[in-house]
Amino acid sequence: MKVFYVYMLKCINKNVSRSYVGYTNNLNFRLEKHNSGKGAKSTRGYQWKIIYKKKFYDKRLAMSFEYKLKKDKKKRKYLIDLN
Repeated sequence: MKVFYVYMLKCINKNVSRSYVGYTNNLNFRLEKHNSGKGAKSTRGYQWKIIYKKKFYDKRLAMSFEYKLKKDKKKRKYLIDLN
């Protein structure tokens, strides 16, 4: 059974306030890609840490949750403030 993760990243560069939400089936590999400049275009040039992750066993559910989290600014701010 394949596992998917929806995750939220927080930029750890000084004086930069950015976050990113995505989904993957290999969380560690994806974080390495983001931090090496080979991830999503909006994450290039920054260093990131995972501040939230949720596991799914259905790709469609993971993609749906990712979409909702990207649109929910209050929840994103709450997760950032926790970290």
